[in-house]
Amino acid sequence: MVARDTGEPHRVASTLELLFDLFFVVAVSISSSELHHAISEGHAASGVVNYVAVFFAVWWAWMNYTWFASAYDTDDWLYRVMTLIQMSGVLVFAAGVPRAFEEHDWKIVYLGYVIMRIAMVTQWLRAAKDDPAGRPTAIRYAIGICVAQVAWIGLLVAPDSWWMAVFALGVVLELAVPVWAERRRRTPWHPHHIAERYGLFVIIMLGENV
Repeated sequence: MVARDTGEPHRVASTLELLFDLFFVVAVSISSSELHHAISEGHAASGVVNYVAVFFAVWWAWMNYTWFASAYDTDDWLYRVMTLIQMSGVLVFAAGVPRAFEEHDWKIVYLGYVIMRIAMVTQWLRAAKDDPAGRPTAIRYAIGICVAQVAWIGLLVAPDSWWMAVFALGVVLELAVPVWAERRRRTPWHPHHIAERYGLFVIIMLGENV
């Protein structure tokens, strides 16, 4: 698994990437529906907080995969397996969204998120093994993502009064990972491919939710 050419002509989203997007849109759609129910039942404040938490997790996991794929999509069997594991993780995540909104039980949501992130760590470790030039960056990504998961797992045992503080810590750790990882060498992503990926994802979300 070595970095792809950033100047590769006619680079477009793959069929697997489009399928990946559809799975994530399911999670966004379910969370939007739960937000609507929360507002209609007079729980707008808690509904918005829950929606922001869910949307951040979905959006961040999607972005991490998309930027990685733009640089290292080899489309071999192991890459596909890891992508399918991430897709299964988002389905687990989506299944837990109603309970998170209605009962403030986030266990299934966290499980799905951790599944997605473990698969992402595996992808980065594979890139570190095969791409000497990008190894320091890939290893930093793998370490950073693992550390961030400690905060999310901590939410399972933290008292309710600590929920917002621990969640904020998890967000800060997640956002800090790419800043730290790319200080030595930037990931060689493809600009036109990235632009297309964001555009297609937004179109799919609008088509599903509007």
